[in-house]
Amino acid sequence: LEGGEGRAAPIAQLLRCAGEDLQETTGQVLRCAKVLSKAGLAFGGRDIDRWIVNHLLPNAPSAEPLLDAAERLKCRLSEANQPVETVLKEIAPGSNSDDDQALELSRRQLEELLINQGFLEILDNLLKQTIAGGRRQDTTLADLHGVVAVGGGARIPLVRRWIEEQTKPAPLLTPPPVEAVAVGALRLTPGVSVRDVLHRGVSLRFWDQRSEKHIWHPIFQAGQPWPTSSPLEVVLAASTTDQEKLELVLGEPDIQGGHEVIYINGLPILRIKKEADTRVTPWPGLSPCLDLDPPAQPGEDCLRLRFSIDAEALLQMEGQDLRSGMPVARQSLGPVQ
Repeated sequence: LEGGEGRAAPIAQLLRCAGEDLQETTGQVLRCAKVLSKAGLAFGGRDIDRWIVNHLLPNAPSAEPLLDAAERLKCRLSEANQPVETVLKEIAPGSNSDDDQALELSRRQLEELLINQGFLEILDNLLKQTIAGGRRQDTTLADLHGVVAVGGGARIPLVRRWIEEQTKPAPLLTPPPVEAVAVGALRLTPGVSVRDVLHRGVSLRFWDQRSEKHIWHPIFQAGQPWPTSSPLEVVLAASTTDQEKLELVLGEPDIQGGHEVIYINGLPILRIKKEADTRVTPWPGLSPCLDLDPPAQPGEDCLRLRFSIDAEALLQMEGQDLRSGMPVARQSLGPVQ
């Protein structure tokens, strides 16, 4: 946290008194909490519940009552005083008592299930990405005062032991999960802003005259901070004769050498992505088209566009037609990660 020790500043409505600006007279300055590094995967507690159901009842569909029972079982097995070998039981109610289904599992079996599904491998990969990003900001685990684990998954003893071992010498702190949401707490502190970093980034597809094919070019890369302090300028040229429109195709680069979640018959599977699997996935939905008036010729520079990311993590675009001097209307192109 830059510029202070986390003490709250007077709220904005109280910074003026008798016509005087108290923010200037008392030395109040905007402080900023910066995200140094992060990594993530779209995988959550419900996916672990599906693993449990599939493990115990391979032929049963993952209906909500079964998933809810698996969640209750997972929570009970995560209690601190629960013996590792004790088998617990949860009932998933059916339409009548004859349709009830029982789930029985011990903590040891749950841990073996998580290990066999590659859960610790994915955690190890994500932690390495996060530590690498921290090193680029001259920060290592030895510089940390502590590691805070939040969310329901952090209560699983296997996960807690793994975190404690892998984040040494930083101690694992265990505040209540709801109270440990650091970003939310910071946003409630007057005078403090939060500057985050991109997890994936954004790429723009364009026509490469040399190779005579469309290629992707990154405009914002993973690890760059947002909101952006200044826009990125890009000059785009026409690729066809008498081109009347220029299509903006944006995409999200996949993280190299990471993991991905794929669903097979409704069951989440963690898969390691090979280097050859790295690609850019176009954003869903229609791509915006910008009018070229008059029509442009191949290789002719047409538009100078400026891209930025605002405080809501939305990609903004504005620009100018290089031939007519007319402005290109500002557009919000969508959220970035």
